Amino acid sequence: MSQENVPADPPSGVGLPGLRTAAAGCRACELWEPATQTVFGEGPETARIVFVGEQPGDQEDRRGEPFVGPAGRLLDRALDEAGIDRRDAYVTNAVKHFRFTPTGKRRIHQSPGPEHLRACRPWLEAEFEVLKPEVVVCLGATAAKALISPSFRITKDRGQLLPWTPPGVAAVDPADDDEDAPHQTWMLATTHPSAVLRTPEEARPAAFDALVADLRVVAAALA
Repeated sequence: MSQENVPADPPSGVGLPGLRTAAAGCRACELWEPATQTVFGEGPETARIVFVGEQPGDQEDRRGEPFVGPAGRLLDRALDEAGIDRRDAYVTNAVKHFRFTPTGKRRIHQSPGPEHLRACRPWLEAEFEVLKPEVVVCLGATAAKALISPSFRITKDRGQLLPWTPPGVAAVDPADDDEDAPHQTWMLATTHPSAVLRTPEEARPAAFDALVADLRVVAAALA
């Protein structure tokens, strides 16, 4: 990585509001310069479930909120059908700035590189440290590869609850029945809502139903 592209250094002990304020001035990678603003996660600190996408899109970049564009509206509809209230969830992205290629008056999404994921990962880890979620849902391949494994394949392993240890948290001992002991965190990966939107029209209802089916697995785990 270049001198201008190093892992972020979030403050500790400041809660989500403090992290959000600090992230607004993040210069850990070059993506901050063309972007409108940092798009930090949103949701209550009491959230039992965290959704992690790839990066903000055009509308998210302009408004400063995650998942408020077309993909966000589709996610809301899928969550509703699965019986999950988004107001009870925390929604964020693996990368907090919009990476794009300008084409005329449009800004075309460009996937973040490994260097951007590395630079931004400390923010994600800081969010997990505050939230201590029961379930983390990776929306799309980028988030899944960043949090589960670089070899993870959504098409093969989606919709499965996997035991997962958040960064910086001690692994849970299954034999420990102490009620004060940390609880097991679960990970599930599914398609990103934008992938459903890119699906050919005739196949889109089935792709949406598959997303809802995965989210129902999460809803059942939280019941």
